[in-house]
Amino acid sequence: MTLVEITPPRFDTDTDITYATANNFTGAPVYGRPACFLHTQAADKLETAIALAAELDLRFLIFDAFRPSEAQWVLWNHTPDPEFLADPRRGSPHSRGVAVDLTLIDTDGNPLEMGTQFDDFTPLSHHGNTEISAHEQRNRHLLMGIMITAGWDFYRNEWWHYQLFDSRQYDLLGDDALPEPMMPR
Repeated sequence: MTLVEITPPRFDTDTDITYATANNFTGAPVYGRPACFLHTQAADKLETAIALAAELDLRFLIFDAFRPSEAQWVLWNHTPDPEFLADPRRGSPHSRGVAVDLTLIDTDGNPLEMGTQFDDFTPLSHHGNTEISAHEQRNRHLLMGIMITAGWDFYRNEWWHYQLFDSRQYDLLGDDALPEPMMPR
């Protein structure tokens, strides 16, 4: 299998898999269960990012990682906005297992202020937006610096989204790529 489950102790991260709850932009759970998987190459780069963040007494909170192709259709059918969602006909880096949505948290588990919440589909979410405070801009730059240093690429419209370079070289995967389905049955 090309997917690795992102769990402790190998991966010292917290998770809040948002699409497994109703607390997402669709207003309903998309996943039947919370799970966090990445392609083996992405998992290796996440390990590097975790080590870099730890040097600064920071950790990651992951909102989403591998997203079955079936889930990408659910999101797209709800909000077909190509500025913030990949058209499932082309495929999302998430559905290839090579993208992760995350933020930084401090030693007490509190997320650093980033100017918007995860999945805020407005220009305030764009990297380099100067309408947020200088403190929030610094936190976004810190997150970006860690992730880029670890070998990730960023998506300009979403401060939380990072993916492997040349993500289209990886195969699109569905729910059947997992040992236990994520999608509701």
